[in-house]
Amino acid sequence: MDKQVNQKAWFMVLPVLLLVAFSAIIPLMTVVNYSVQDIFGPNERHFVGTEWFQEVLADRRLQSALWRQFLFSGLVLLIEIPLGVLIALAMPKQGWSVSVCLVLLALPLLIPWNVIGTIWIIFTRPDIGLMGYTINALGMEFDHTAAPLDAWITLMLMEVWHWTPLVALLAYAGLKAIPDAYYQAARIDGASAWAVFRYIQLPKMRGVLTIAVLLRFMDSFLIYAEPFVLTGGGPGNATTFLSIHLVKLAVGQFDLGPAAAFSIIYFLIILLFSWIFYQALQNVGTGDKP
Repeated sequence: MDKQVNQKAWFMVLPVLLLVAFSAIIPLMTVVNYSVQDIFGPNERHFVGTEWFQEVLADRRLQSALWRQFLFSGLVLLIEIPLGVLIALAMPKQGWSVSVCLVLLALPLLIPWNVIGTIWIIFTRPDIGLMGYTINALGMEFDHTAAPLDAWITLMLMEVWHWTPLVALLAYAGLKAIPDAYYQAARIDGASAWAVFRYIQLPKMRGVLTIAVLLRFMDSFLIYAEPFVLTGGGPGNATTFLSIHLVKLAVGQFDLGPAAAFSIIYFLIILLFSWIFYQALQNVGTGDKP
């Protein structure tokens, strides 16, 4: 006899779903409307079809910003995911020190994004900043406002310091969810630490690591406040990512049509790569046998 499933719980979350859908669909439809029209005033607009999309895709500045964005997001994932897992593995498993580590890890996540940029501006200033002054005192010139490489180093250090704790907390939660029976069986079999990590810990953390990769990719691909406050997209266009380029196009130049087309392309890129990462991570480890 088939078990009947009670679906009445959906009525409890239906108002929230409707509210989220309402608040998301209206702005999205406005952006779609702007992306296919040339608007001269409240009552004067002309349908242009895909003209804005063609213009945006042919823009060299957009192409450069796109490659910088992919480079930044790729570096974020390559650094933060392994580093977060290593921190989680090194954290204590029980005792009062667990609470201390969790609180210290969570502190950077509580700081607002615009404040993060301000903190690192002061920290890396070559005249009064602890990091900038120390590096220059050692005889190495460091100025993130003038040298593109220094700007990228500062931006990556800031991003890793700010968001690696999120990956570490997720990985630690995944490790704590592993039953002790798996470790007991590994000890009986004489498994090495690497074997335990590869065949027990890593497969069991696949779910939380999938969440970590998706969150960090989407956050890094949408990053705006930190690089804007820290470098303003400079020096030159060295740290002008897609979000900064979009704001300049929409707010600075007030080109609403190209900006709307750019926003849709931006959204589709994030959606596509998030789906690719999700599918790839779901298949990781499926061929491994403990």
